[in-house]
Amino acid sequence: MGVTLDLSRAPAKALVPPNLTGLDRKELAAALVEAGVVPEAKAKMRASQLWRWIHHYGVTDFAEMTDVAKETRAALAAAFSLARPHIVERQVSKDGTRKYLIRMGPGIEVETVYIPDVGRAGALCVSSQVGCTLNCTFCHTGTQALVRNLTAAEIVAQVQVARDDLGEWPSPKEDRKLTNIVFMGMGEPLYNLDHVAKAIDIISDNEGIAISRRRITVSTSGVVPQLQALGEKTRAGLAISLHATNDELREKLVPLNKKYPLAELMAGIRAYPGLSNANRVTFEYVMLKGVNDSPAEAKALVQLLKGVPAKINLIPFNPWPGSGYECSSWSTIEAFAAILNRGGYASPIRTPRGRDILAACGQLKSESEKVRASARRKAAVSE
Repeated sequence: MGVTLDLSRAPAKALVPPNLTGLDRKELAAALVEAGVVPEAKAKMRASQLWRWIHHYGVTDFAEMTDVAKETRAALAAAFSLARPHIVERQVSKDGTRKYLIRMGPGIEVETVYIPDVGRAGALCVSSQVGCTLNCTFCHTGTQALVRNLTAAEIVAQVQVARDDLGEWPSPKEDRKLTNIVFMGMGEPLYNLDHVAKAIDIISDNEGIAISRRRITVSTSGVVPQLQALGEKTRAGLAISLHATNDELREKLVPLNKKYPLAELMAGIRAYPGLSNANRVTFEYVMLKGVNDSPAEAKALVQLLKGVPAKINLIPFNPWPGSGYECSSWSTIEAFAAILNRGGYASPIRTPRGRDILAACGQLKSESEKVRASARRKAAVSE
């Protein structure tokens, strides 16, 4: 039996031009030179010019860069992209919270949430990973397996998408709708620290989006070895997803505690660069009925944090399909807060926002996992 080999080449896939959004200033200048768009002597000047168009004015078309020569704009358009990722779904809660399901690529989707009237004017909750590895039992995102880390460009793109929707270009100096960034979306930021730090550098640049590092907060479940690097690289505010005052309970709620128990975590927090009364740690404590909400646990929390400049955000549990927890009653939460206040700690009770569109704390989960599961089922049927 003869065998015929088809040696013809399959049609090459069209190359996607590199997107300039996630490049820092040095990388942007180098990319322009490498592409032959500008000579090396003019690269720094041209990169600075493009930076303002991309990050201050928010343009997505090189043709809008009116102070750049037409032939240079054409060369830029041929070599690079400024395209935003695709918004799969945009939902608006009855309280004004906006949730975006953003597709970064095939099977790569994340959720980003804008919350009005938080911080100075409004906060954007951004994701650092697609899915999560931590499996915190009260968190919906933790039920979605990790797909991959997000790049700096994909993190910055979440801010750009929100600002597009809010009409916040060019970057306003006053009367901003978006004033704060919180890395409290999908994923554990300290498992993607390099890209998170680079994104913060871009977001905080004064000639671009210009959100102050003092208004950027990174939340971690307690990846202790990376705490020092986080402070040194980003100078961002630190938030700790705590939720329990003893190792036995915290290991059930936050399995990462088995690797980095509370004694190690608290030592790492006390050594966090720049920690002071003016730069306090935020501790997040989700209120779970009958689990971690007793007066005794409130008193234990005061003792655990003794000497640490801190505030404690009490978060009413936000239900999600299949969760096994209930939210503590409002009177229980208020009693818990009163004990913390008497202990000297500010303990605001976070008003649930966006619950009706599953946009509240702990409710985020993209459709990526469902899509992959569906594809696997179809493949199994066809075999």
